[in-house]
Amino acid sequence: MAEAKSSTPSVPLSIHRFAFFLSCCVVLLLMAGALVTSNDAGLAVPDWPLSYGSLMPPMVGGIFYEHGHRMIATGVGILTIVLAILLARSEPRRWVRNLGWTALGLVIAQGVLGGLTVKFLLPPPISTAHATLAQLFFVTIVSITLFTSQWWQSDLQQLEDAGSPRLRALAAWTTVSIFCQLILGAAFRHAAFGILPHLIGAVVVFALVIFTGRTVRKRFGTVRDLRKWGILLQSFLGIQILLGLAAYWAVVQAIHAAQPTSVYVTLTVAHVLGGALTLMASVVLTLSCFRLIRRDATVSVAAGTPDSRAEGFRA
Repeated sequence: MAEAKSSTPSVPLSIHRFAFFLSCCVVLLLMAGALVTSNDAGLAVPDWPLSYGSLMPPMVGGIFYEHGHRMIATGVGILTIVLAILLARSEPRRWVRNLGWTALGLVIAQGVLGGLTVKFLLPPPISTAHATLAQLFFVTIVSITLFTSQWWQSDLQQLEDAGSPRLRALAAWTTVSIFCQLILGAAFRHAAFGILPHLIGAVVVFALVIFTGRTVRKRFGTVRDLRKWGILLQSFLGIQILLGLAAYWAVVQAIHAAQPTSVYVTLTVAHVLGGALTLMASVVLTLSCFRLIRRDATVSVAAGTPDSRAEGFRA
């Protein structure tokens, strides 16, 4: 069983809520970045860090998407600074404080990469790195949200897992595979190479997610905090596969279009966000496994284990 016992959180609940709000803002930033790419607006503003030499250029055409993306990114950067300072002042766990500074370093690096994509006219390696780092920053903020939750800081009884492979390792490898798949998808989207590596990655991710979800149901089906994230992971993957097929169809249909079509923009942006949410679900599942399951175990959880009622990602 994995019921949370009452305990006083080591960090104020307000910081957890602020981190959750920042996570939502990062989703908005990911959408804004995807809109820039899908609308071919990456070079609509040819200078950086200013936009046509000003802080607020005319918001018309592609400028709306590119400068809008920069404005949202600036806001997220400011919020990340605030989060890092709040953690430094109130968080007693050193590793969480360090993770806050890591998030700040990632958002600064992301801003620099964004500037380089403009300065060097959208080179595929830098554009791919820019898209990949955005996903890494997102799950870093999500992780901070989880670590500052009341659930994570509660006195949770540890579970045992005698199965093979261990769920902790399986979930971790699933997360790694999804992240690698997002890199392949970003590389295809930014014309670094063709779609074949991305398709192969999709098969690997599909197999691992199905296996991981089945393992969660079979060994820890009564543990709410593992079961719900296993279900979400598989649900997001199913939606993502459908979006991927639809997005590729839209790409083929829009090849000879003079301008990106609304269908193409909608489906490709949704596919990018679907990848982010799939990665998020896998990361939270993995971290929850490491929080709830002992590293070394001899007996697996019985089918009749009482349901865990702890609140997870959002306290």
